Amino acid sequence: MLEKTLRLIAGVFIIASLILSRYHSEYWLLFTGFVGLNLVQSFFTDWCLMMEILKAVGVKSCCEAGPAH
Repeated sequence: MLEKTLRLIAGVFIIASLILSRYHSEYWLLFTGFVGLNLVQSFFTDWCLMMEILKAVGVKSCCEAGPAH
């Protein structure tokens, strides 16, 4: 569940920042870039702040959650 939630949050952040850049300010594209850089960084380091936050609020990893029914 953790991994799916992380992908959902990243997707929502990107779509929201694209919409905001269209209707509010182009500077919102910097946020889009930040999300992308964080995804690339997490590939190389296997660490992501959003995953730490999700774990802290109790979202379980797919491996910890057990089989889906």
